[in-house]
Amino acid sequence: MVEKQLSKLDLKPFITDGDYHPSPIAWEDQVFYFMMLDRFSDDKETGYKDIEGNVVPESEIRTIPMFKEQDKENAVKTPEDTARWREAGVKYVGGNLKGLKSKIGYLKRLGVTAIWISPIFKQVRFQDTYHGYGIQDFLEIEPHFGTREDLKDLVKTAHANGIYVILDIILNHTGNVFSYAPDRYWVQDGNGNSVLDPRWDGNPYQVKGFNDKEGHPTIPFQKTDPDNPSTWPDVDAAIWPIEFQDPSFYTQKGHINNWDYNPEYLEGDFSDLKDVTHGHGNLDNYTPSAALKNLCKAYVFWIADADIDGFRIDTVKHMEVGATRFFASVIHEFTQSIGKEKFFLVGEITGGRVNAFKILEQTGLDAALGIDDIPDKLEYLIKGYRNPRDYFSLFRNSELVDKESHIWFRNKVVSMFDDHDQVRKGANKGRFCADPDAQKVVLNAVALNAMTLGIPCIYYGTEQGFDGSGGSDRYLREAMFGGEFGAFRSRGVHFFNEENPIYQELATILKIRSEKKVLRRGRQYLRSISGDGQNFGLPEMIGGQIRSVVPWSRVFSLKEMLLAINTDYYQPQTAWISIDDQLHNEGEVLTCIYSTDKEQIGQEVPVESRNGKSVKITVPAAGFVIYE
Repeated sequence: MVEKQLSKLDLKPFITDGDYHPSPIAWEDQVFYFMMLDRFSDDKETGYKDIEGNVVPESEIRTIPMFKEQDKENAVKTPEDTARWREAGVKYVGGNLKGLKSKIGYLKRLGVTAIWISPIFKQVRFQDTYHGYGIQDFLEIEPHFGTREDLKDLVKTAHANGIYVILDIILNHTGNVFSYAPDRYWVQDGNGNSVLDPRWDGNPYQVKGFNDKEGHPTIPFQKTDPDNPSTWPDVDAAIWPIEFQDPSFYTQKGHINNWDYNPEYLEGDFSDLKDVTHGHGNLDNYTPSAALKNLCKAYVFWIADADIDGFRIDTVKHMEVGATRFFASVIHEFTQSIGKEKFFLVGEITGGRVNAFKILEQTGLDAALGIDDIPDKLEYLIKGYRNPRDYFSLFRNSELVDKESHIWFRNKVVSMFDDHDQVRKGANKGRFCADPDAQKVVLNAVALNAMTLGIPCIYYGTEQGFDGSGGSDRYLREAMFGGEFGAFRSRGVHFFNEENPIYQELATILKIRSEKKVLRRGRQYLRSISGDGQNFGLPEMIGGQIRSVVPWSRVFSLKEMLLAINTDYYQPQTAWISIDDQLHNEGEVLTCIYSTDKEQIGQEVPVESRNGKSVKITVPAAGFVIYE
């Protein structure tokens, strides 16, 4: 039975005999993988490899074949087909928890050690909030995704295969669970009609009522009597658990217009997603609201019941710092009490690195999502349109945070370059591979992400070269299992192809990372290069582009490893590269342990006394190398 009343929820039976999966020693050792659950797997594919590595045969329930090149754009042959494919992208497509469980082997062999899953909780019935951010019941799994047992089975399977599970959660708002009765701000709707628009102005609005399952505000907007179940609304209506059917839980001030104005971005709704009242007071004297306390208990329940390893917290910027701090304290205390000493709390914190670090320090969150300046600098460095120092300087922020840069960035930021909304690109959204010829260098992007500071995160489909682009988030959210909205404008074919060269090379690179502590925890230095062995300088753009070797070192204790990419898509590049003068002696050699040109692996280069100490290496066209 799914609980409907938090006050009656007793957590003791869940934890009395709990044998909980321990946290990792160091989260910076992990490799994250983020998927939109609805877009990942529906457990109907055939021809992929199961957890044991066996090819899954076709059956009555598994009928979706693997993508072949001739399947590309099979869903957009006619205007009618194209419209059908596009429309499918804004609805539930069919991915679920059982499907994700069936692909744990695919993820394990790739080198993934932690999966970050988009929100899985029950959504409002009258909207297709497949993305999971429109919660209607905080104690129930969205039926499209499965059941509580499905979640527990997934977590057990993941843990048995060395993979941690991070759930995406929302504290800032609920789904569209009530409707306003606005009395100000006339605007034109899409049909040219004048309508009242409940936008934030600092004052509350009247509310018509809680929404029923059809989206109509037919349920009185008042506190429901928790002791009289006969008065409770339908489980698909209003919001659950019952405690959330209380007007005092919501700010009721309309939607945000100015996303950078305080207090508007703290009090306003995210479009039609209703803002929650968290409490009041300054950081050191914050009084949490009943709503925040109940949210804490709901999320503690999921840890206790399903053995979750961490939370990614949505829209942290839009919450009071005191509220985030209270939540982090409650969660960390509970998880430490059950043996999860390093339960991971990563916050989506916009507003730059200085703001991110400040919020981490104030709230006790463990890490920030680096979806601000890191993705832009990483993507366009690889493509040859950013100076390397623009990317690497992001990790040299000791002057900003008054700490050694590797201590902060090594385990305090989750970094990625593709993601599910790409706010940074405005209306011109596109995955890395959407640009012409970008597939040639996508491996360099994932390598740079994995082999530089931070906790690397792969966005689903990147390892298959997904190239979605367009003016809507939907185009970044293709279905890995195909369905009606498959990648490459396809339909009815899946993409769990372990023979894809990007997948295979990434798996090799991540295996090396797992074996070399210096690549996970070491300090980081952009290295100088020289064409003649005499004149050294950092690689930089010339005429608005850089087509060059870009080298960097990771140094941990007495160990240095040298890595380099080549931003020239078509020609190999050779350069002298400076290395640490104190860690190497003239006459020693560095050995190539990885190259996109397999003939280079095992080759040795001598250390020479140039600019301190240097080695001369060649990096293949659009290639990547590792030396130790």
